[in-house]
Amino acid sequence: MKGIEISKEFYEEYGIPMIRNEFPELEHRLAFGLVGAGSECFKYDDEVSMDHDFDPGFLIFIPDDIDDDIKFRLERAYAKLPREYKGIKREIMSPVGGNRRGVKRVSDFLKEKTGTVDGKLSIYDWFNIPEESLAEITNGEIWKDDSNIISNIRLKLSTFPEDIKLKKIAGELLIMAQSGQYNYERCVSHNEFGAAKLALYEFVNASMHVVFLFNEVYMPFYKWKFRAMRDLSWPKSFKVKSELNNISGVEDDSLVEVPLEKKLEALLSVTDDKILSNKVSIDVNLLAKLFIDRLNKDGLSNRQEIYLERHAYEVNNKIKDNEIRNMNILAAI
Repeated sequence: MKGIEISKEFYEEYGIPMIRNEFPELEHRLAFGLVGAGSECFKYDDEVSMDHDFDPGFLIFIPDDIDDDIKFRLERAYAKLPREYKGIKREIMSPVGGNRRGVKRVSDFLKEKTGTVDGKLSIYDWFNIPEESLAEITNGEIWKDDSNIISNIRLKLSTFPEDIKLKKIAGELLIMAQSGQYNYERCVSHNEFGAAKLALYEFVNASMHVVFLFNEVYMPFYKWKFRAMRDLSWPKSFKVKSELNNISGVEDDSLVEVPLEKKLEALLSVTDDKILSNKVSIDVNLLAKLFIDRLNKDGLSNRQEIYLERHAYEVNNKIKDNEIRNMNILAAI
């Protein structure tokens, strides 16, 4: 059973009666759910996840007009709920905040994640807020929110505005071009294999980000990026013919379907080898072609050349807002 399911059962068994018995006048003004940091909020948790920061508790969101005295009473009532549930011990709640569970003002939660108390973001907010923070606002589940004190905000922040998304795609395409299509081979030719691996890392990370952007899903904290990619609808796999396939678990170099995350993992596993670097460059351009086909399909670029830099500027030119379009192409990265 996933952690979020355990938390929901704990809420239904103990949280609902606690609120209805002790705070009946507040039930329809509060929101209850599990969102934020932690693998269980993304539903990525497993048995290993239970070794730290794993709690069957839940969040009680309160609006700003509820005073501190009532907030304190809510926290005290929450702290009195059973200390263990289904064999999992609850964390001891800190009286000075900083907890992942328990009572939170919506404004405090938003301030922590976005720097704003109401979730209203400027262009520069959208550029500067870490994407994993946006993922933590919009992940998980809200089980009850009769007054929509957080659900509407989560919906409003669920995806990037179109021009912001395009700016990010354009910037990442440029990084893909510079790192994977240009600097990787140059680093190898100089026998700078450490720098070559860094170039591949930049290419892989930028590629992953573009995939998340096309799927309109926020890219989570780095340790969950590959896991999160398995849930995305585009692309599930693509056809390749490369000796790097054996790193991806394929025994020959015939034309095969390879899951995208496996191909990207393979690029991160490349050894220091000038001969193999030619195969790496082939795979980098195969991946570039995958993105170019999507750009062409979506009308974001009409170009056919394989070098991604020109496509990056084509995407940037599709931005409608003059201010955003005229910013440096890497402004959103």
